[in-house]
Amino acid sequence: MTAHTPHTPPFRDAQLPFAKRIDDLLSRLTLDEKIGFLHQFTPAVERLGIAAFRTGQEALHGVAWMGAATVFPQAVGLGATWNTDLVRRVGEAVSKEARAMRARDDRVGLNVWSPTVNLLRHPLWGRGEEGYSEDPRLTSAIATAYTRGLRGDHPTYWRTAPVLKHWLAHNNETGRDVTSSSVRPRVLHEYDLRAFRETVEAGATAGVMPAYNLVNGRPNHVSPYLNEHLRTWTDEELLVCSDAGAPSNLVDSEHYFDTHEEATAAALLAGVDSFTDHGTDSSQITARVRGALDRGLLTESDLDAAVRRQLSVRFRLGEFDPQDDPHALTDDFDTPAHRALAQEAAEQSVVLLKNSAGLLPLAPDTRLAVVGLLADECKLDWYSGTLIHRSTPLEGLYERFGAERVEFAEGVDRVRLKTSTGAFLYVPEAQALDEVRGAEGALDPALLSGRTDLPPLYCDRAGTELALVDWGEGVLTLRAPDGRYLSVAEDGRVRASADQPGGWVVQETFRLEPHGNGHLLRHIGTGRHVSVAADGVRVAEADPEIFELIVVERGEDAVTRVASQADVVLVVAGNDPHINGRETEDRTTLALPAHQERLLRAARAANPDTVLALVSAYPYAVDPAALPAMLWTSHGGQAAGTALARILAGDVSPAGRLPQTWYADDADLPDLLDYDVIGGHQTYLYFEGTPLFPFGHGLSYATFSYADLATRTTDGALHVSFTVTNTGDMAADEVAQLYSRAVDPAVPRPRRELLAHGRVRLEPGERRELTFEVPLAAFDFWDVTRGAWRREPGPYEVLAGASSEDVRLRTTVLLDGEPATPRPVLRHGLAAADFDDQCGVAIVDRTKTSGDAVTAAQGRTGELVYRDCDFAGGVTEVTVTASGDGVVEVSLEGGPVLAALTFRAPEGADRYAYSTLTAEIIAEGVRDVQIGLRGPLRLAHVGFSG
Repeated sequence: MTAHTPHTPPFRDAQLPFAKRIDDLLSRLTLDEKIGFLHQFTPAVERLGIAAFRTGQEALHGVAWMGAATVFPQAVGLGATWNTDLVRRVGEAVSKEARAMRARDDRVGLNVWSPTVNLLRHPLWGRGEEGYSEDPRLTSAIATAYTRGLRGDHPTYWRTAPVLKHWLAHNNETGRDVTSSSVRPRVLHEYDLRAFRETVEAGATAGVMPAYNLVNGRPNHVSPYLNEHLRTWTDEELLVCSDAGAPSNLVDSEHYFDTHEEATAAALLAGVDSFTDHGTDSSQITARVRGALDRGLLTESDLDAAVRRQLSVRFRLGEFDPQDDPHALTDDFDTPAHRALAQEAAEQSVVLLKNSAGLLPLAPDTRLAVVGLLADECKLDWYSGTLIHRSTPLEGLYERFGAERVEFAEGVDRVRLKTSTGAFLYVPEAQALDEVRGAEGALDPALLSGRTDLPPLYCDRAGTELALVDWGEGVLTLRAPDGRYLSVAEDGRVRASADQPGGWVVQETFRLEPHGNGHLLRHIGTGRHVSVAADGVRVAEADPEIFELIVVERGEDAVTRVASQADVVLVVAGNDPHINGRETEDRTTLALPAHQERLLRAARAANPDTVLALVSAYPYAVDPAALPAMLWTSHGGQAAGTALARILAGDVSPAGRLPQTWYADDADLPDLLDYDVIGGHQTYLYFEGTPLFPFGHGLSYATFSYADLATRTTDGALHVSFTVTNTGDMAADEVAQLYSRAVDPAVPRPRRELLAHGRVRLEPGERRELTFEVPLAAFDFWDVTRGAWRREPGPYEVLAGASSEDVRLRTTVLLDGEPATPRPVLRHGLAAADFDDQCGVAIVDRTKTSGDAVTAAQGRTGELVYRDCDFAGGVTEVTVTASGDGVVEVSLEGGPVLAALTFRAPEGADRYAYSTLTAEIIAEGVRDVQIGLRGPLRLAHVGFSG
């Protein structure tokens, strides 16, 4: 036994297990101190020598919001590398920089809110840049690699403590805090939970953050899945941190609870441990917790569970053992190794989509025209750090090919804005223009305001020529000749003051609205029109100015001029990560904005040897037919330009692969709120159309052959091997992909499903054998008739190749499993959500704490099908449990209605007031049951007897 002096309490004894130390510390905390632990900003407990603590530090692709840091490619770009070793090293570099930055600024946190493991189900989701892939296994593989890098390798102490975002089924920004994702059990288990589960089970995750949305009618912040699923996947204590403001949403916007005390108690009991609400002000959350305690909604032991989980993270971070913390002296920041890694990651993320006639790589003496709105940009997103180093495509190409061989045209429309008096908007000269947004860091950059130290615009007879860009849907930016964007600060004045568009509410975007013979200029951030006054230009509620737009030069004219003189034209197009697709804003179309389409058409018309490089956070539907070559990269961080130039020059062979399907047209997309990937035929798993570019697609400057596919089955695993040979004339990476397909499934299964992959580097002529051990559980599906995983016995195709569609080798294996059995409806009945097929329904909450029910969407009509129901020798009665008003119709296999049960809710009853009705019905044998829902009732269960 260890003896403790009065000055060394057990929680300070590094020889004791963490669990015992936490027990001791918990016993010393007062109730008020425990309450204080529940807010994001936990105050210090000075009497025990415990420091203040903050949950949450953004670190999605570098340390964010806290000033200068190494900026790596966006998460979707890291996903495009398909390289788990690389992503692990990126996570390691990010966590080391977090430690180094914290040593000089204690605002930098070590509980990092990264990575995002939401699946890229829908390409119009505004936050697609934050995820890794549409495939749960690839997402989990990349997320696991990143968390392992963030955690570090020490068996006891973690370098940082990663929290996965955003639990669960969260792929829409439109109404994100009030919309419900209807997720059937198969989609829940096979798709949405899978990415989280496999990452948590890997053992490098400290917790999760629930998403703003509801799932099956219940807010994620009171989800029973946190305890039913998440916390069963690991023996580690997992810290659940709320998203910002989400606890208040439970009452204020979602109206799920009547009082904040009820909502706070429900969230805590569901498994939320740390409440991120009201910024640094903890008083409202702590008051709500005290109110819940006073009302008997919570007990002190409920608080203990949450405080324990936070303390578990803090102990693992070495806070209580600074002398033993191996990461305490980490000072790796902006090192040569980190810069090289940023470039390597950017290079590995570039995807070559098309390369006909061998236009790429470019010859060394190529005369190049570089055009486009992204050609001289190194864009950052909301979760980026501040750049220390910066490389645009233009700069990279200048460096690689020589400035004398590269001509540039940005393609902006150069305009003047003429007022009704005949004067023009004028941008005055200004000093101190080197300020960069976010350079000093901020705990909440949403609170950063625009600059007011610069003079506002005014009018004169000459005016200033502005660079106008239409980013799509009429959303414009206007830029002064010195590179400053027109912006609006809190005082309402219009200034040329921003280095880039940005901020939680972007203040640099405008819209031209036709008005008479001119235009009004509306500032989108404030919703007000631009007005001209004696003291300068401002936005105001009244007296909007009517402008005449004078086009000095169209962007396509500048593009044509340089394109016609070049050997090859590079058009760099894409998105600004703060405009038309970002957190809080979904995209509305896959189409490239019209302004950029104009530039692309002009370049192609002037020079058929036109290469399109898309630099974007999302897929676009761009017809590649008239283009000899096409590439895609995410916003690649600080080394993006150098990386793209080296790819184009052939210094590096491209080997990025698409982490999501690129669809050819908006018509191929499901509704943004349709989360049924199975019934909606979504993602490469179920999509039956022809994609523009398939999942896993990516070309190389080398060629590769595949051979020698072999399989063998052992207890618990399928072993697969094949060889890949570089048949080209340059060293290159190949991403070999292994898929499976159930040959004759009894229920809808994926067209093909990724089992494993490997990125390998091969010299010319080199041949390598790749081996994969695939757990047989990978072939299982969620059987709704059993409420459990089941592997169907029979043949499965095993496919190896270079993408989900470029299959080079295939074989068939026979796997053992459990044969299907009819639904035992006499014993269990039918849980409403366990349907096989549906039309026009949504899954909703059966109660506020647990269970699912089904309702007709928009309260109209819906159909449910339950296949192979075993009525044995026969039944004579059906029992239906439902709430609300409406009719439940029961039929067999599309036949006539055999029973119709009419429900009438008692006056004043809430939606959870269920009642049970019975009716006569005759059925025997194994039959398909069809349930019709008529009206806004909620169906919970159907039983049979007799």
